[in-house]
Amino acid sequence: MLFRKAKATDLPGIMKIIDYAVERMLSEGKQQWDETYPTAIHIIHDINHGRGYVIETEGKIAAYGAVCFDGEPAYMHIDGEWRTDSEQYVVVHRLAVAQNYRERGFGKKYLKCVEYLAAEKGSGSFRIDTNHDNSTMLRLLENSGFEYCGIIKYESGERMAFEKLI
Repeated sequence: MLFRKAKATDLPGIMKIIDYAVERMLSEGKQQWDETYPTAIHIIHDINHGRGYVIETEGKIAAYGAVCFDGEPAYMHIDGEWRTDSEQYVVVHRLAVAQNYRERGFGKKYLKCVEYLAAEKGSGSFRIDTNHDNSTMLRLLENSGFEYCGIIKYESGERMAFEKLI
């Protein structure tokens, strides 16, 4: 297993993962992702800005996410309270696991890899958000040691916010 920055040549494999995740969410009636988010434009932006990371195993991309160290504007206003008041935190957006690798722990492995990366960069906090109906992500966050902190708001709606101390 290799955790690494995504490359432009990874885009087709990443989009297969994203498209599967969108299709699955829509089929389950979840409202976090749809045909307009995330798109290839979002992923290309992630890659071009050094934020796209993948887990590669068996020569294939098993998981993708955007790892951000420059903050998240929506996190400045929370209906609740963050565990820390640190401005030095890591955020993951657009986390998805390939269909063939689901339920094999790759989501948890991805979060753990981000945790190690953040610790290396001196970040003491890991923040993340998800929709109230994303039961898969909610379970992953709980099993990975994240604590619920409150509600944040995007233009697209409210999200549940979580934080884990590193």
